[in-house]
Amino acid sequence: MRELIFEVTQEADGGYCAECLTEAIVTEGDTWEDLRRNVKEAVKGFYFDCPNEVPGTLRLHLVRDEVLSYS
Repeated sequence: MRELIFEVTQEADGGYCAECLTEAIVTEGDTWEDLRRNVKEAVKGFYFDCPNEVPGTLRLHLVRDEVLSYS
């Protein structure tokens, strides 16, 4: 079973952006649920002309960068 991995970052406005690591697929969503739905839709659109090649698994990897002040 083939899998697509998306690197997800949280935007400053609170939304999310997902970028596939192996294909030219990028999407965003205001909430986590919106993002999940948009990723599925973007993958479906990317493989529109070859539906037999749609991967069975989509992995969303949330990357969180936090800066703490230590004083």
